[in-house]
Amino acid sequence: MPYTISRPLRVIQWTTGNIGRRSLHAIIARPDLELVGVYAHGADKVGIDAAELAGWPEPTGIAATNDIGALLATKPDACCYNPLWPSIDELELLLESGVNVCTSAAWITGAKQTSADRARIQMACERGQSSIFGSGAHPGMTNTVAMVLSGACERVDEIRITESVDCSTYESAATQTAMGFSQDPDTPGLAENVQAESEVFAESAAMMADAIGADLDRITFDVTFTAATGDTDLGFMTIPEGTVAGVHGYHRGWVGDRNVVSVGFNWTMGNHVEPPKPLEHGHVIQVFGVPNMRTVLHCLPPKDWAEPGFMGLGMIYTAMPVTNAVPAVVAAEPGIVTLADLPPITGRFAG
Repeated sequence: MPYTISRPLRVIQWTTGNIGRRSLHAIIARPDLELVGVYAHGADKVGIDAAELAGWPEPTGIAATNDIGALLATKPDACCYNPLWPSIDELELLLESGVNVCTSAAWITGAKQTSADRARIQMACERGQSSIFGSGAHPGMTNTVAMVLSGACERVDEIRITESVDCSTYESAATQTAMGFSQDPDTPGLAENVQAESEVFAESAAMMADAIGADLDRITFDVTFTAATGDTDLGFMTIPEGTVAGVHGYHRGWVGDRNVVSVGFNWTMGNHVEPPKPLEHGHVIQVFGVPNMRTVLHCLPPKDWAEPGFMGLGMIYTAMPVTNAVPAVVAAEPGIVTLADLPPITGRFAG
């Protein structure tokens, strides 16, 4: 391996929502990681043992807190940072304190941030001699697989990744509405809003282009909204007839008039919709060139899966590319590091 660990790495978990609690569970389980703190976003979680928040069977003795100073006082090597959106203030504080950050919070290269905010992060890394790394399922794991597949090609013409799924099991009305679902498809500015909400996909497209040696001229976005043919009640939100029930879009990178990288989604919600392309219920990863390469990633339950539904699996799939990267990120050179910079990230054998 390109790095060695002489002691368990000290890690704090930042938030314990859908993704964060899966990360927390994995940190507790790994002998090469030592949980030293948990940041609680909500006051109702302050004082609760990490085991209860993560669904771990035995108490850890680590209580969640909203005291950032107390967390930094534990001298962590790394932080698994899992809010929905990144806070530049929080990231700057962690990084300048010498804490390496591994995050699922809409971060791949930081390019969607303002130039001033991205500069703040870079300078914080320099001051703290720390690194920040972003990943997840998509973008994240899908980009890794695409770049690996490209290694089988003599010539790469285009990399295209499509998340082709029914999103109905992701019970976050705010997130789904922000992505256009349940809104009038003719709402002014809807496409621009979806573009902004999904800008991290553009970051991943640019990262892959750089990895294959393509100097992009521009990145564009296109999207098609499909209206529901009937009402759907999903419990946590409704999709009325005539509102958006399908979103099919891509962030595309171009060299001249050639589309070199495309990262996007073919999403539906509810049963009353016919998307422009049939769902493949997974991540479709294609590399066009010599030869053409294609695979579909499916996230499937193990035989002993006891949770109802599959939302938990998706959260694990999103959390683990970040949590499992902790040792590599701690060993990395200071600064903003990406999937293209790190050695392959692997899981751990449960011996």
